[in-house]
Amino acid sequence: MTLAYDASGDGPALVLLHSAVCDRRMWDSQWSALVEAGYRVVRCDFRGFGQSPLPDRRHNDAEDVLDLLDSLGVEQAALIASSYGGRVAVEIAARRPDRVSAMVLLASGLPGHEPTDELRAFGEREDSLLEAGDIAGAVELNVDTWLGPDAEEAVRDAVREMQRRAFEVQLAAPEGAGRSGVEIDLSAVKAPCLALSGGLDLADFRQIAARLPRLFPNTRHIELPWAGHLPSLERPGAVTDLLIGFLRETVPAG
Repeated sequence: MTLAYDASGDGPALVLLHSAVCDRRMWDSQWSALVEAGYRVVRCDFRGFGQSPLPDRRHNDAEDVLDLLDSLGVEQAALIASSYGGRVAVEIAARRPDRVSAMVLLASGLPGHEPTDELRAFGEREDSLLEAGDIAGAVELNVDTWLGPDAEEAVRDAVREMQRRAFEVQLAAPEGAGRSGVEIDLSAVKAPCLALSGGLDLADFRQIAARLPRLFPNTRHIELPWAGHLPSLERPGAVTDLLIGFLRETVPAG
């Protein structure tokens, strides 16, 4: 099954990977600017998000993305990834370093990260709400937890819509559906990387971002003091400028 995706533009390939709170629509504000900057831009919905249904078997998101790139004839791409999408990007970069030219990781997850009590408590609260059938409550928990104070109400509404869609798809998943993980070697990651974190985010993601320059070569960390967990939605223009600046250094277009 091919993931639902959009592709536009010419030049070096970029792949936008969304967070687990959103789907590929979270990149609406960056999409045109990246195309106009001279890149071939691809964004996709992971299985169970947006327009990509869950199959009746286990799947691996990194393999799905690589399969999509193969189908598009993309041999190498820069990965721009938010939160859970960052975890997927790291897995791709570790398993297939030849396929990744650069990475931007925004409030990224990391394979093998041991969650803090705060993050565990969030997960338990979300599970409790979903088990009680309170999807609206679980949606609001996510909006309140993951968006910082700079997010406009229209952005909060968009995240509500994307998160509700993800819950609806995932709660209706056939038996046997789910993600499969693989062991990876983080020392295999070679691509230059920009790690962005939010000063108002949960400690887990700030700690991961601060670790990345010690884990990966040629990695720079910038903490955005105004940001929560989804800075590309909270101040889209500021993040777009950071993305294009980094890409011009590492994967110049034209």
